Amino acid sequence: MATITAAMVKDLRESTGAGMMDCKAALTENDGNMEAAQDWLRKKGLSKAAKKSGRVAAEGLIGALTKGNKGVVVEVNSETDFVARNGQFQGLVKMIAQVAFDVGADVEKIKAAKVGDVTIETAINDAIATIGENMTLRRAALLEVSQGVVSHYVHGAVIDGAGKMGVIVALESPGKADELAALGRQIAMHIAATNPLALDPSGLDQAVVKREKDVLADKYRQQGKPENVIEKIVESGLKTYYKEVCLLEQAFIHDTGKSVAQAVKEAEGKVGGTVKIAGFVRYALGEGIEKQESDFAAEVAAASGKK
Repeated sequence: MATITAAMVKDLRESTGAGMMDCKAALTENDGNMEAAQDWLRKKGLSKAAKKSGRVAAEGLIGALTKGNKGVVVEVNSETDFVARNGQFQGLVKMIAQVAFDVGADVEKIKAAKVGDVTIETAINDAIATIGENMTLRRAALLEVSQGVVSHYVHGAVIDGAGKMGVIVALESPGKADELAALGRQIAMHIAATNPLALDPSGLDQAVVKREKDVLADKYRQQGKPENVIEKIVESGLKTYYKEVCLLEQAFIHDTGKSVAQAVKEAEGKVGGTVKIAGFVRYALGEGIEKQESDFAAEVAAASGKK
């Protein structure tokens, strides 16, 4: 009987994408013969993950986890939204969020981290082989404050802490943790609804600001306004723009008569101390991924031999 080494199992996993235990079983059954083990996996329908790795994964779940003064948000993608209802996939997302909370937001570190004897990367590949869809850990973010809380909100939740959108927001404050957590959740809900680009104007990409200024200036030049007037109008227009895209200047969705900054200031009495929004992260599922569009009628016609 051949000795099955970890390197042999690793090589078989990389060539087939099958789970670690399945690869070990295949090598054991075939006395360490790599080709025979590959065929064994194919016959059992376990050599799936590698074949699926090139398929677009833009569905899945956003997972968020916060405890005290620290919180994480992760995006784990699959090919179809059906997988988001799969218990194994849901468990995988929650496990990845917990690992990210422990080791940080670096995706490669998360994938290399172990839960028991299995790495997250192995767990993902095992889920691919079992569920039959490509899956990826796309991104992760972590926020932490020295004093205060990190709160979260998950929109379209399918289980506690995982859904179609996730927001974490960090509040620095010496105040009451329970009041801060409630305020943080309200702000997280606001962020989910309004999608601010930055906390305040200083945090905006200057290229974005320049583009906005150019658009406004060109608009009024075409109306024949003189340059000195255009400059004043553009500055006024930028203030309006900042109210639309900067969190602190936006109208608070829970009380539109106040800005977020004003709402936070007013909450300080109830919290029992000063409050500062230290940062936020908003993940919407699949944003920025180019999804493959399919013409279902054309696919059916093609399958039936019609055009």
